[in-house]
Amino acid sequence: MLHLRVISPHARTSEVLRMLTEAAGVTNVIELPGAGRRPEGDLVMFEVTREGANAVIEHLKELGIAEEGSIAAERVDLSLSRVADEAEAQVPGAPGDAVVWDELAEQVSDDCRVTWAYLAFLTIATMIAAIGVVLPSLILIVGAMVLGPEFGAVAAVSFGLLRRDGGLIVSALRTLLIGFLLAIAVTTAFALLLHGIGWIGPQTLNGHDEVEFIVKPDQWSFIVALLAGAAGVLSVTAGKSSALVGVFISVTTVPAAGFAAVAAATGRWDDVGGSAAQLIVNIAGMVIAGTVTLLVQRVFWSRYGLRITPPAARRRRDSSV
Repeated sequence: MLHLRVISPHARTSEVLRMLTEAAGVTNVIELPGAGRRPEGDLVMFEVTREGANAVIEHLKELGIAEEGSIAAERVDLSLSRVADEAEAQVPGAPGDAVVWDELAEQVSDDCRVTWAYLAFLTIATMIAAIGVVLPSLILIVGAMVLGPEFGAVAAVSFGLLRRDGGLIVSALRTLLIGFLLAIAVTTAFALLLHGIGWIGPQTLNGHDEVEFIVKPDQWSFIVALLAGAAGVLSVTAGKSSALVGVFISVTTVPAAGFAAVAAATGRWDDVGGSAAQLIVNIAGMVIAGTVTLLVQRVFWSRYGLRITPPAARRRRDSSV
């Protein structure tokens, strides 16, 4: 269930309440007239199933609530109510399969911002991956894969392609580019320091068969990236963070960046090219699969999801009765 808090202009409140009363999947409707101060209006609170949330939110937006009032939503972790169970039974589908598109849009918008936290996590993950390559240690490489925060921006690219939102695509690609360039630059400087004090050298990466997959992209790399991209988008839309960890472990974006940094510091330029190719293949595969997965979800919910009669059509229907 989702808990929605709406501040409705006085002139719109009656239609908002009428829609909520008739809509399937809505329960626990509360009205507090005149409670809103900034913006001014009536406070309306209610719960709605995830499967029915898109229709309700779209209807509220059609009524102008997003422009003249306010719409806020949060997840309900526990709901003990017979009427809530009945509301759940009224709508098609399962909560875990439902995609709340406005929620997803807000999430990917946040994930494609260049923040200090994003840059710090990606840089630290790349440095850990570089150490894992040098040792070599698959445990460190896997740890770096889990730590990397880049999938949020990858999902934002897929969502931007689905919505044909050029601004979001550019912002997400910019976040990926800046993040990986900075992470590789810092890690290369770190590797050069290690090279200067004699801890690593041109022969450091010789004989490390355990990590050669990082610099040898092939058809399997692309297939794994496709599968990981699909699983990643499904985990984001379903809110399954545990599944997203598995996605991080599946793709070698961060390890490729760490390998490229070590290879650059030790003058192994062929390996730099292989690592860069691996990075590009993985990101491209995840973007393609993520976009297709979102498209399938949108087609499914547009065909089988809950619909609410638009205000104009409803008025015409009422006037004919």
